[in-house]
Amino acid sequence: MTEKVSMTFEEIFEQNEKRIHYHMLKLGINDPHREFYVEGLYAMWMAYKKYDPDKGPLATYFNYTIRNRLIDMLRTKTREDNNEQKVNQKEVCEVDNGNSCGTTKLPIFDPNGITIKDNTFWESVKSKLSENQWKWVQFFIIEGMSMQEIAQQEGVSIDAVKSWGREVRKKLKDEGKQLECLYNPS
Repeated sequence: MTEKVSMTFEEIFEQNEKRIHYHMLKLGINDPHREFYVEGLYAMWMAYKKYDPDKGPLATYFNYTIRNRLIDMLRTKTREDNNEQKVNQKEVCEVDNGNSCGTTKLPIFDPNGITIKDNTFWESVKSKLSENQWKWVQFFIIEGMSMQEIAQQEGVSIDAVKSWGREVRKKLKDEGKQLECLYNPS
C-alpha cells in the first residue's frame, strides 16, 4: 500500500522504462522522432500520479495506461496522415486536372482556352486518325471534355477513351518525326 510513497517516480521509471519499448514493439510503432516514447513516458507519469494501490498492482496499471495512450496516439497520427494525403491528392488533381502522362506522371497540358481555327490543320489530323481517335481529339483536345464525360457520351469505358488518346499521341508523334526528317535532312 505504501508503494507510491516509498519510491520516487525516477526509481519507478528506471524499473519500468522497458514497458514503453515493449508496447511500442508490440504495436509495430517506428518512432524516429521519439514522439511515441515521450507519450509513453507521459502515460507512465500520469499512471504514477493517479495510481490507487487498492485497485491492483502498479505494473498492470502501467501496462494498461501506456498501451492505450500509444494506441490513441497511433490512431491520431494515422488519421492525420490520411487527411494530409487526401489534401495532397486534391492539390495534385487541381494542378493537372487529374490527368498525367505515362510513367513520368508529368501533368498533361490543359487545353482549355486554346483555340486553333486552322481547319486545314484539323482536317489533316483527322485524315490520319480512326473515327474513335478523332472523337478523342474533338472532345478532349478541342472541346476540353474530361475522359469520363467522353466515355459516358460514347457509351464506352474510360480505359477505352484513354486507349484512343494513347493511339492518337503515338500516331501524331510518328507523324511529327516524319515531318522533321523531311524539313531537316541530316
